Amino acid sequence: MTAPGNPSLGNNPRLDRWVSMCADGRVLVRSGKVELGQGVLTVLAQIAADELEVDPARVVMVPALTDASPDESYTAGSLSVQHSGGALRQVCARVRTLFLDAVAARWDVPADDLRIDDGTICAPDGRRSSYWELSGEVALDQDAAGAGARPAGVRRSVGRSLPRLDVPDKVAGRRRFLHDLRPPGLLFGRVVRPPSRGARLLTVDDARARAVPGVVAVVRDGSFLGVLAEREESALRGLEALRAGCTWDQPGTLPDELDLAAFLVGAPAQTVVLHEDGPDGDGPDGDEPPAADVRTIRARFTRPFLAHASIAPSAGIAQWDDGRLRVWTHSQGVYNLRTEIVRSLGLPPEDVVVQHVEGAGCYGHNAADDAAYDAVLLARTVPGRPVQVVWTRADELSWGPLGPAMVVEVEADVDASGQVRRWRHDVWSNGHSARPGGPSASPPLAAMHVADPAAPVPSTDPPLKNGGGSGRNAVPGYAFPRQRVRSHVLTTMPLRTSALRALGAHLNVYAIESVVDELALACGADPVEYRLGLLTDPRAREVLVAAAERAGWSSPLEDPAGTRGRGVGVARYKNTGAYCAVVAEVEAESSVRVARLTIATDVGLVVNPDGVVNQIEGGALQAVSWTTKERVRFDTHQVTSQDWEQYPILTFSEVPPVDVVLLDRPDQPSLGAGETSIGPTAAAIGNALRAAIGVRVGSLPLSAENVVAAMDASS
Repeated sequence: MTAPGNPSLGNNPRLDRWVSMCADGRVLVRSGKVELGQGVLTVLAQIAADELEVDPARVVMVPALTDASPDESYTAGSLSVQHSGGALRQVCARVRTLFLDAVAARWDVPADDLRIDDGTICAPDGRRSSYWELSGEVALDQDAAGAGARPAGVRRSVGRSLPRLDVPDKVAGRRRFLHDLRPPGLLFGRVVRPPSRGARLLTVDDARARAVPGVVAVVRDGSFLGVLAEREESALRGLEALRAGCTWDQPGTLPDELDLAAFLVGAPAQTVVLHEDGPDGDGPDGDEPPAADVRTIRARFTRPFLAHASIAPSAGIAQWDDGRLRVWTHSQGVYNLRTEIVRSLGLPPEDVVVQHVEGAGCYGHNAADDAAYDAVLLARTVPGRPVQVVWTRADELSWGPLGPAMVVEVEADVDASGQVRRWRHDVWSNGHSARPGGPSASPPLAAMHVADPAAPVPSTDPPLKNGGGSGRNAVPGYAFPRQRVRSHVLTTMPLRTSALRALGAHLNVYAIESVVDELALACGADPVEYRLGLLTDPRAREVLVAAAERAGWSSPLEDPAGTRGRGVGVARYKNTGAYCAVVAEVEAESSVRVARLTIATDVGLVVNPDGVVNQIEGGALQAVSWTTKERVRFDTHQVTSQDWEQYPILTFSEVPPVDVVLLDRPDQPSLGAGETSIGPTAAAIGNALRAAIGVRVGSLPLSAENVVAAMDASS
């Protein structure tokens, strides 16, 4: 039998899909999850080493490869340790049992009398064997069944801050990134992007591009246009020459950026009730009219479109050879990308191999899949030669999938004592998922530009039972007696949107925690104590108390200039994942600057403490950047924020000190950490700004422009 509720093992039950023993003493471990800079392969190696009772140095984590690695769909949703780690625990425990049983049968001793020391199997009488000695005899071509994970008390690797497997190469500058690969015969490709959404290529004069020394070919298929060259600089020169020779039909199709909220609320949408409880009533939409002693607090919160804004742009390599295709990619889902390529080009799946190679980490659906597909189309022109495509910075910021803009409206009916009688939460947004390979996936960018184009598909939301999209964390974690939560997912998509770290949790938690903070202020209650009065989950309460105590919440904040504030935010990610509470201190003078973050988190069993801290810090700092700085700018034709001047992100000098408290739960399953701190950090910053200036700012980012507008509106 396979792991109940574990989709990774349920879909990939065979042991040899996950683990191989080598005669030279190595343990090859394969996971369908990929390294994005989050350190997941190190954590999975620790789990495997513990269950097999080997030194972690023996474990070799094999990069994800279709037809060789287990198909675990995407590396997303902070689920890798839960799903892949949980599967590896059972797989490795079963492998360990099979080897022990084989030795017990050979020596005619009880398996319980044997022990394992770094892969060496020892009997009480001194006889020894090993995984490596028996590697050709113990068959792993069978399903995982029967063995459970080892007790927590005997774990040696799990719970330790072991060094990351990928860091030494990165520190030493060794070539391990996709951008560094130089297979024999490599050609460099670049693609000309249309000047606007909906633009159509009318004519192209490619004579100047073909005349650039080193240019091998110019490729055109409808409005898909690219150049191939022997050297990268030649490809770049050819790209500029090719772009200069184009004429386009370019209609304006984008909404007014300055009135984006009105567009989102007014656009055609599919409305879904995500959560509703409490007795039915007689008021509008089935709601009972509020009692005489109840007042209604209403608030609107917005965020703009957000870019992934990875420091390195996306890339891909492809090679056609005798009708077969090999692709190298930093996609988060190698099997899903293969499915999309097979579907778009009508190829047999067995003729396409997709291999993961580390690239720019994105924590969501960035342009990695699109860059790979660009390379596939260009490489068809030169069979037998690999082609590398690297996107330009402008392409990355303007054509990659964006995190959706959102509007959240909250209404809370509150009685005279400050207790919430009824809570209503509505969110408007494009869908948060268009990843390749799924039944409703949007096609690759280039597939929409070829002569026989695929139609764009509006992004959708995963169901709430899978974490949701625009509705992620829209259901409050507080004990409100009556709640109604709805999402309105747009059926039109002016800008291409898909998954970006934490999905809708960023704005939903910001909105919920902002309103809860206002409720506390309205009844003169301490914000932490007020929340504790509403929280019934003991683990949520404990992270809140831990963060407040570490931050010195009970002590007055030193603020001689009158520009400093402190705020708090708390949430359980996806309402089913890890717990996190954040206390933020901000300075608000000419701009909003985060001065300090104190974070407490409960991710269940901590596999690698340093890794968890890094993930919590990374998520918090990305939330600081989104919440205070980031905003995609556009006119009626195109995204205009195409460089770091127009799309600023958090700089090193703006990074605040971050103090993380881990609440280890060795008796609980491990929960993902990467996205847990996003919402609470954003909320804590917003609440700290409210404490500093006395005004609630509902429009993100918390730029000077939006802060001044909120101050003007409140005066």
